[in-house]
Amino acid sequence: MPQRIPVLALWSAPRSRSTAFARMMAERGDRVVVHEPFSQVVDFGEVKVGDQVAHTEQDVLAALRAMAAEKPVFFKDTTDFHYPALLADQAFLAFATHTFVIRHPAEAIASHHALNPDLGRDEIGFAWLHEIFAAVRAATGTTPVVIDSDDLLDRPADTVRAYCSAVGIPFLPEALNWQPGMRSEWQATSRWHESTSRTSGFTRRADGGAEAVAANPVLRAYLDYHLPYYERLRAAALRP
Repeated sequence: MPQRIPVLALWSAPRSRSTAFARMMAERGDRVVVHEPFSQVVDFGEVKVGDQVAHTEQDVLAALRAMAAEKPVFFKDTTDFHYPALLADQAFLAFATHTFVIRHPAEAIASHHALNPDLGRDEIGFAWLHEIFAAVRAATGTTPVVIDSDDLLDRPADTVRAYCSAVGIPFLPEALNWQPGMRSEWQATSRWHESTSRTSGFTRRADGGAEAVAANPVLRAYLDYHLPYYERLRAAALRP
């Protein structure tokens, strides 16, 4: 029997297709899905987590623990912000099953810059993503599960099956397809999720933009900074 995992987390740099993965997790229906509680509490000053309103990272951590005492939880979040309280909470780093999804930073930067032309280097997020990965590995003594979103698009069933096997949950192939539409939990940050709201599964669209990143000196410098962190995560990724 698969083990009961109270909290399953998915971390990603922004624009790395994590919302599509979370949409699949919602389609499964076997755990409550929480959308970006850490980034929203930093960005907006508060976030609803279950029936609680959190105002700090510590509140988010407490609310996730409280929810997990009642039912299994999945949350996904992005590393456009730094989360010192999470990193300091060794018990939560070990208690939750933290997993990671990655995308080549040239593509992620192009997609991010299109929505946020004032994009700063750190909010691209791969350095902070790797920091969480390293903290989880140190707290648990094991290498966390990483998937590459290119694999998710090119081989969705195989990739999700490998993910489920690695974290100890059943593979539910029927969850690989869903009805398009904007979900209520996406409303606060809806412009970031427009593309996912039009999907009905994991499908590749023409991305483009990587050439523009290479041609832009500022964005190219951002790419050079984040690429080593991506490569370290990529080295740990599952091979479906």
